[in-house]
Amino acid sequence: MLFRSVIDEEDEPAETEEALAALDKAVASTLEEALRALVAARAAEGKALARVIEGHIAEIGDLCGRAAVRAQAQIGTVRARFESQLAELLGRAPQLSEERFAQEVALLVGKADVREELDRLGAHIAQARALLAEARADNPVGRKFDFLCQEFNREANTLCSKSADKIGRAHV
Repeated sequence: MLFRSVIDEEDEPAETEEALAALDKAVASTLEEALRALVAARAAEGKALARVIEGHIAEIGDLCGRAAVRAQAQIGTVRARFESQLAELLGRAPQLSEERFAQEVALLVGKADVREELDRLGAHIAQARALLAEARADNPVGRKFDFLCQEFNREANTLCSKSADKIGRAHV
């Protein structure tokens, strides 16, 4: 059933072989041009993103350096906090021997040691730089970067949760 003025069916003449070949050629040419433009746009976007990522990686490296410096002072902070808490509790609990005190401090310092996280972050920084160096149109690295970002987050969260330095937590 046809509805007048809504759908009009026209008898179109059959296309000739030459006309179909010309149409195919035009479609193929337009498709190639669109694909070249897409590849060029992706390359330009990749270069722009690489600069942004390089900046973030440099900042992460700087923050890791600052965290390493602050971590050196963390042992003294942990000991001082433990001594303060121990002094408060001495009236309620039997006094600890010097040996037991040293064991407790060593345990707390071990829990607060961030060297492993800093080492892993350093390895992630090196891996990110290597990924940037090998990124090309025929070698996309987006998924690898996605996974690496998850690893960066995991190590940074652990580093911050272990930090005994509240000022360092706010700045790292």
